[in-house]
Amino acid sequence: MTAKKVALVIFSLLLVTVVAALLYVNYLGLIPRHDYDLEKPVIPDFEGPSVLIFSKTNGYIHREAIPAANTVLTKLAQDNNFQVYSTENAAIHNPEQLRTFDLVIWNNVSGDVLTETQREHFKTWIEQGGRWLGIHASGGDMQYDWSWYVNELIGAQFIGHTMHPQFEDATLNKADSKLDITQFLPSPWIVPQEEWYAFDRNPIDTGYEILIKVDESSYNTDPTPWLGFVATMEGMHPLVWRKNMKHGKMFYSAIGHQAHTYDLPEYQQLLSNAITWLTVK
Repeated sequence: MTAKKVALVIFSLLLVTVVAALLYVNYLGLIPRHDYDLEKPVIPDFEGPSVLIFSKTNGYIHREAIPAANTVLTKLAQDNNFQVYSTENAAIHNPEQLRTFDLVIWNNVSGDVLTETQREHFKTWIEQGGRWLGIHASGGDMQYDWSWYVNELIGAQFIGHTMHPQFEDATLNKADSKLDITQFLPSPWIVPQEEWYAFDRNPIDTGYEILIKVDESSYNTDPTPWLGFVATMEGMHPLVWRKNMKHGKMFYSAIGHQAHTYDLPEYQQLLSNAITWLTVK
């Protein structure tokens, strides 16, 4: 084979590799998309209390966790006597349809998914008494175009997660053993093979109540950054928190990358308790 043919084969292999890598990255959702929904869905006429489960992804797609969480969250909501509507259509964030729901759950939502108008509608709904539950990736983007969402709703900016390895067992502890919402949990609570988030600050400093924290000594905190990710924080490392806002309520759990986590009885009970706490008037 001539040198020219060898060079052509090498170039072809490199091209195929690059294309395959780009397709895989796009499949995972690592390339942010700007896919916005403008036509609102048709929703049923609910005869009683109702819950919205929203799972649109314009960023990383949790392909296994999202359906697993949807199944569990639907059952938990129904067990709490709620009717459930699930959608990926972000246009449901309009005044008429939002006021239909007693609770909105963002299940591993990623990327910026709302238009400017939809953001304003959602913000107004929260400020007027809306109840919101955010799961894992719903607070797990490195940056957001919407500062209110990070600073006023989530309460902290995601800065990374474990990568060396990505999935590890870790020891979780209750931040306050006297709280009814977490009193059922064992102490410590060992959660197997999960991805552990870190944030730029502790939301407790701005009025959020921390419910569960992780013991950083229980997993590998290799400081070598991956794509700028870090997996540690100074002081307390919170994973689950809540807040009574002026009129509304929020509850956020950073736990939930793995589908099997939603099968854990402890996690199901925690999410059920969150639904109850959020929807008590």
